Amino acid sequence: MKYLLAYSLPIITYLGLDLGGYFPFAGVCYAFVVIPIAELFFSASSVKNSYRLSQIFFDILLYVNLIFVYGLIFFAIVWLNTPRQVYELIGLVLSLGTVLGSNGINVAHELGHRSHWYDHLSALLLLLPSHYYHFFIEHNYGHHLDVATPNDPSTAHKNQSVYAFYIQSVFGTYAKAWRIQWQLLQRSEKPFLSRSNYMLLAGVAHVLVVGLGIFFLGLFPMMILVFCGVVGLLLLETINYIEHYGLTRKRHDNGRYERVNISHSWNSNHELGRMLLYELTRHSDHHNKSNKPYQNLIHQENSPQLPFGYPTSMLMSLIPPLWFGVMNPRIPQPMAA
Repeated sequence: MKYLLAYSLPIITYLGLDLGGYFPFAGVCYAFVVIPIAELFFSASSVKNSYRLSQIFFDILLYVNLIFVYGLIFFAIVWLNTPRQVYELIGLVLSLGTVLGSNGINVAHELGHRSHWYDHLSALLLLLPSHYYHFFIEHNYGHHLDVATPNDPSTAHKNQSVYAFYIQSVFGTYAKAWRIQWQLLQRSEKPFLSRSNYMLLAGVAHVLVVGLGIFFLGLFPMMILVFCGVVGLLLLETINYIEHYGLTRKRHDNGRYERVNISHSWNSNHELGRMLLYELTRHSDHHNKSNKPYQNLIHQENSPQLPFGYPTSMLMSLIPPLWFGVMNPRIPQPMAA
């Protein structure tokens, strides 16, 4: 039942919005102040997950996030009908944006690796509020193939700041997603205007959602929700940044890169981050076998290890000199060259 902790973020965000004042900041403060401090008192667990419960139980835990994410969005819409102070709006954007990144994109990432159509539909619904529907295509058909190479816009280079990485990844993954989609259409001999064109269908759905939102809700509330989505996608990209920073795959004489292994992702085994993010922090094992369900991911002791949990590492990455000073010496040789 430890994964129920993942619901604490949207619940705290809801309570903060309900209380108003400075409490709308509760969600982002919980994620990036309370959790990092609490992790100092929790030792990393080396226990390998071994669950006898049915897979459907762990899947249901993921699907419930649809209720939390969209329930919170609808509550925010109602909340915005009351005049609010600027600082309250900032609190909403940061806290709801954190939920959209954690309980939205992160859960969509897990569901996107499944093979059923309803998992893919759920992933799309969780990606749309953060304007990141292309993540589904690029991550599965691009990132996992090209990670830790110059061909992957989601891999941060050594001494590249997180802010430069945002530009590289946000625009690079979108462009790459379209290239991958075009290749998939050609391979299956399907026309551009077809049901097989996920990028086109998802893009149209996104435009319709935003357009209908402006029509029924008004420009200002929809603009606030768009800002929330931007925070969500930047949270995802900050996670991408810390997951593969400075790690590279060796290129052979024939031009091909070595196979992806556990040395090409930073691993974090800090307890609270693992539970909040459905084991995303055991990222080395995820790249080792991408279709392994989150509850079965294990701690890879021989992979590069983050010195702190994800929330603390994300905060540290926002200060490039601090991040470089801590992480550059940890990059395995000869990757650090």
